[in-house]
Amino acid sequence: MKINGNEIRPGNVIQHKGALWVAVKAQAVKPGKGPAYAQVELKNAIDGTKLNERFRASETVERVRLEQKDYQYLYAEGDMLTFMDTDTYEQIALPREFLEERAAFLQDGMTVTVESHEGKPIGVSLPDQVTLEVVEADPVVKGQTAASSYKPAKLENGVRILVPPFVGAGERVVVNTNELTYVRRAD
Repeated sequence: MKINGNEIRPGNVIQHKGALWVAVKAQAVKPGKGPAYAQVELKNAIDGTKLNERFRASETVERVRLEQKDYQYLYAEGDMLTFMDTDTYEQIALPREFLEERAAFLQDGMTVTVESHEGKPIGVSLPDQVTLEVVEADPVVKGQTAASSYKPAKLENGVRILVPPFVGAGERVVVNTNELTYVRRAD
């Protein structure tokens, strides 16, 4: 399936330069001069080498269709993460580097989608948003509320993100797992 270069999202698998590449990070860039483009960090699905590439909206890339199957996250053991097929109860262990920094967002019993190409696991997709508790948040500096300013906060999983000044320690927030950003307060 052909997609435009600016439609590449983290987790997408594309055929590029004769190999399968997984998009790790994708950032839309709109320079003051010239056309907009997507700056994409790609990781080779087979050997793990990385590549930074720019894709203009006018370019098309071949998105590879993968078999997708839901798995339930069970536990981590060393550098391996264990998942269970929710239909057959068969377990698979995947290296933590499949998820990179997103591995910190795995929660017990979380349902993830494992993508395979010809029976070989290539990537893992997490839910787009997870709810976590803020364990540490800097105090608000008086007079800082005039501009929309964000302050650093540490989540229960150890990840640091920026949150609005009104969010304090002990509150639960919704976090985007693809961009590692604050979305909103949890209900």
